[in-house]
Amino acid sequence: MKNRAIVPTAIEQVMREGEYIVSTTDPTGRITSVNDVLVRFSGYSAEELIGSQHNILRHPDMPAAAFRDLWDTVRAGRQWNGYVKNLRKDGGYYWVYATVVPNVRDGRIVGYTSVRRE
Repeated sequence: MKNRAIVPTAIEQVMREGEYIVSTTDPTGRITSVNDVLVRFSGYSAEELIGSQHNILRHPDMPAAAFRDLWDTVRAGRQWNGYVKNLRKDGGYYWVYATVVPNVRDGRIVGYTSVRRE
């Protein structure tokens, strides 16, 4: 599933303090789990998200360099932190402060966990 046909709007959804978006991906960035907060904020169902590439949420305002830095950092086995503007299914957007960590098993990266907050 791709977000390319979604037309971005100026409608922002704001996270409340204490809300956390959590998702996991496989090593290629394919979503393997989501929490209810991500479903609510993204506008996608859990079924639509799971199995999709995480960039389904990428807003076109986000510079490609930010995601290069994210991937370079986590593939090297380090934690990445930064602000991200995400695209909703309805074209709206929401800002998050994201922390992405590699999930390591037996010395090998088997996926990534992302936790986002307001």
